[in-house]
Amino acid sequence: MPSVICTAKASYKKQLGSLELTEAHLQWTQDGKKAPSVRVPHQDAASLFCSKEGAAQVRLKLGLINDDAGHNFTFTSTPQGVAYSERETFKMELTNIISRNRSSGLLAVAPTTTTATTIAPTVATPTLKGPVTTVSSHAPTPLPASRASTSRAASVASDGRVAILSEQDAAKDFRLRKKVLLASPELLALHKELVMGGQITEAEFWEGREHLLLAQAATENQKRGRSGQLVDPRPQTVEGGEVKIVITPQLVHDIFEEFPVVAKAYNDNVPNKLTEAEFWKRYFQSKLFNAHRASIRSSATQHVVKEDPIFDMYLERDDDELEPRRPREEVSDLFINLGATLEDHGETGNEKDVTMQAGRQRGALPLIRKFNEHSERLLNSALGQGPPSKRRRTDSADKQNLLSQIEYDDLQDHESSPGVLLEMQGRQRYFEGQFGNMGEQREAVDVRDALVGLRNGLDGWEGRFSQLRVEKKSSDAALLSMTQNVASRLDIKTKKSDFPPDLFRQLMTCQTAANEFLRQFWISIYPPPSDFPTPSSLSSTATQRSAKAAKMAGYLGKTHEKVDALVRGAGVEGVEGGRVVVAMKPILDAVDHALAFYRARNVGGGKAVGVKLV
Repeated sequence: MPSVICTAKASYKKQLGSLELTEAHLQWTQDGKKAPSVRVPHQDAASLFCSKEGAAQVRLKLGLINDDAGHNFTFTSTPQGVAYSERETFKMELTNIISRNRSSGLLAVAPTTTTATTIAPTVATPTLKGPVTTVSSHAPTPLPASRASTSRAASVASDGRVAILSEQDAAKDFRLRKKVLLASPELLALHKELVMGGQITEAEFWEGREHLLLAQAATENQKRGRSGQLVDPRPQTVEGGEVKIVITPQLVHDIFEEFPVVAKAYNDNVPNKLTEAEFWKRYFQSKLFNAHRASIRSSATQHVVKEDPIFDMYLERDDDELEPRRPREEVSDLFINLGATLEDHGETGNEKDVTMQAGRQRGALPLIRKFNEHSERLLNSALGQGPPSKRRRTDSADKQNLLSQIEYDDLQDHESSPGVLLEMQGRQRYFEGQFGNMGEQREAVDVRDALVGLRNGLDGWEGRFSQLRVEKKSSDAALLSMTQNVASRLDIKTKKSDFPPDLFRQLMTCQTAANEFLRQFWISIYPPPSDFPTPSSLSSTATQRSAKAAKMAGYLGKTHEKVDALVRGAGVEGVEGGRVVVAMKPILDAVDHALAFYRARNVGGGKAVGVKLV
């Protein structure tokens, strides 16, 4: 009898029992029975899914080679931490088993990596009763359980063990391809038809599309900046006339960062004087909260808000004096100093706008300064905190430093070549000869005579200017041509396709597949230079490219047969076959051009004869 590696209490299809992992099988036995109801050999394990940490139920799903639905187990040990620990033990062991199956070639399709999916609803803290209800949510909104029950591994990769990008590992590369395909339904449909249909390989499909994977990887690695929205929790009215504000850990962090006085009040009163729930309930009912609202109307509501002996101690006077309460630091970075170039723009005759003066309405000053402080915090978080910089000198010694601040690195061409140096004999004599001829041909110009001639030439310019007539034929012809072009495009857009939906879908599928075969054909003929070589492009030889071109030419040769079948199908559905031929003519011309080039290339001994590429 094989020895047991690990065991745990688990339910299967709402029946309690025990789950065991032996050296040969994973088996589940219902309580009260001796024979196991579920018995899975190690070599049948293909994929593994787990619920997120902190979910209401600790679940594990094992997908099989011939059954993506697999088996779902719920660990029932109490407390939940024990169940989670047992699940992690099974997860580690099963992951090793799946890796062994993958390395031994038992899995024809690469299984999906262990993915955390939320299966259970979120648990929130109890709701407080009163005029203001605060709900603290510490878990994200879950996905429905039905969306985590199926695996899409088969529709994403035909061989996930091969990385398309050489600098990425296989698992990460597979995940990038999956996300790109799921984000583009058209590309996913093309992948299912050609790759899953066995017509081209996974590496051939992604050849030339590496930029999509690089863009997805760059998006995932990009660090998100701080949100520019001012912290202003919005109350929500629920049934019974109560007001509810949902409090999340992120909202608490933002409030403490935006309003340090609230963080001070929290540290002074929680948990000695107030519980956390009581603190937030009284805060949202206090004058301090209304003073922090991002609205000028919040000052009016303070007269109707009841007093609070705790939070009223932290109230501050409105910052509505001519000078702000907190002096601003001098802006030394030329990137963000709007007044740095003010002296370069002199008066142009326009009067200054005096209607937009800060402080004309005294009640708006606190709100304006609140937005200014918030914007300053955003800039500091983006540029990095540091000691206040001293005023930068603007003399010639520091000129290079100033220029380095206003230069954008993205606009600099660091890869520009200085060119090929021209080597010539007698270079000095050549330039001396040029300068000598210029000196001989130069004539002295009398400045006074030149000014007199210019003044005489401008006499009577008003009369000559009034007699100027511009021909309208050229401008009218250009405007008419543009109008006709726009009208023809608009007419094409407004015309709806009256093909039956099924026939139109078949036309689109045929055209998309032919375009992909054409792309693969020309890549095999003329492999483009790539900045990110793939394993397939590095290992491909002239013989392999020639074989690939022959295979693609064979696929392209069947395009006319597919179009003929579509024409016959159109006749059955009552559509004129000639319309199908007209719709597919551009792709047929491209296919004929590629086939003619291929035949001429083979006849000419590797070179195209009498064929011109367009």
